[in-house]
Amino acid sequence: MKKYLWITVLVLPWVFSGCGAYLNQPMKTTRARLGEETPFNFHLRNLPKPEEPIIVAVYKLRDQTGQYKPSEIGTSWSTAVTQGATNILIKTLMDSGWFTVIERENVGNLLNERKIIRSTRMEFNKDNAGQALISPLLFAGMIIEGGIVSYESNIMTGGIGVRYFGAGGSGKYRQDRVTVYLRAIATKSGRVLKNVYTSKTLLSQAVDGGLFRFVKFSRLLEVETGFTYNEPADMAVTEAIEKAVYSLILEGAQEGLWRADDTQQGLMKGAMAAYEKEKEEMEDIDLLGRESLRQDYYSAFSLSGVSLLYQGDYPNPVFQPGVEAGITAVFSKSLSFHLGFGKSSLASEQAFDRKITYFDGSVRFRMLPNDRFSPFLFGGGGLMMPDGAMPVNNVASNALLKINAGLGLEYFVTDYIGLELALDNNYIMSDGLDGVVSGKYNDFFYRSRLGVKYYLGRNKKK
Repeated sequence: MKKYLWITVLVLPWVFSGCGAYLNQPMKTTRARLGEETPFNFHLRNLPKPEEPIIVAVYKLRDQTGQYKPSEIGTSWSTAVTQGATNILIKTLMDSGWFTVIERENVGNLLNERKIIRSTRMEFNKDNAGQALISPLLFAGMIIEGGIVSYESNIMTGGIGVRYFGAGGSGKYRQDRVTVYLRAIATKSGRVLKNVYTSKTLLSQAVDGGLFRFVKFSRLLEVETGFTYNEPADMAVTEAIEKAVYSLILEGAQEGLWRADDTQQGLMKGAMAAYEKEKEEMEDIDLLGRESLRQDYYSAFSLSGVSLLYQGDYPNPVFQPGVEAGITAVFSKSLSFHLGFGKSSLASEQAFDRKITYFDGSVRFRMLPNDRFSPFLFGGGGLMMPDGAMPVNNVASNALLKINAGLGLEYFVTDYIGLELALDNNYIMSDGLDGVVSGKYNDFFYRSRLGVKYYLGRNKKK
């Protein structure tokens, strides 16, 4: 019974982690409905109102990616992104309330229809040619150009799974990325007034679980379940275009190309401040959406609490607290050298308890040098000095050599302050620490460390 309970505990999290898709499976056809809005559309519609809407022309927002839809089997000739991005852009411009959009994508059809109107009026109003005229077309003071410039598939993939005696489950994901560029062009001069770009990631997930087992002789139980979810590409393109139009409006207002209504100036200042803050934050964000470091460091100081666990010739070791201070020389974002000084003790439950002081130096390798959160590896050696003289190989000595190696995690809370968690094994080059020489291996101890580190360096932006 316990075995089946353990299998159930393994499988169920995969099912319920995506219960939104799993519990809303389509069981029947649905009626047509109005199109869904993206989460960002609310912010676009709530921009401060303009002093006067700007007349703009949109000729074509092209798919410039040259990409076809990814396919795991065979070849797909469907394009990766929508070919109707011009329609999305026109709706977005109108939703913002800042633009009056005039038809230019199919302007030939418009001109032909106007010719038909004129010829029809002239035919039925031969005596009054003036009535055959129709009002002139609006002309645009600005043209919106741009395109969907890239669609990158599989910028990040991953998964996990477990199976035990025919029961188990698995999950995998894939992340794609679409990028949109927009530019505003002055009609009279041809000057590019503003050029902005935005990007949006698309997430695809698949989760499955199953059981394949003989419950009795000649009785086979087989169960399978799962779901997949693919974020719609057209919704991702729509949100990227909406963000681009939003950026175009605010950046143009900052440079005085257009302005909000006098009654909306307070709201406009707040929107601009929030936009500037977002731009500053984006300077620290990498391609995968992770916050990266923008400093060049050259040294650091640390203070940590430690816990040592003795592993020697006496049984029943116990954890002993201590303190450690250190200084680090930073050679590059990946490589550094750390010197540490600490005091603690090593002990077992009854027979052994000895205070120690240690010095060690270690080379550290940071695996994700540009990220705020990164694992690191380290290794080195040093000296350990127990209280009182110790007989080591029949020679009195107060200092023991040791080597150490371990791994850790580091997270930068701010640009200059980091939190560090590390665990390492310290192997003593002698078996005399506890006064007993016995067994195949020398005495050693485990050290866990949690501390804070302050870095010295300069900001690359400055």
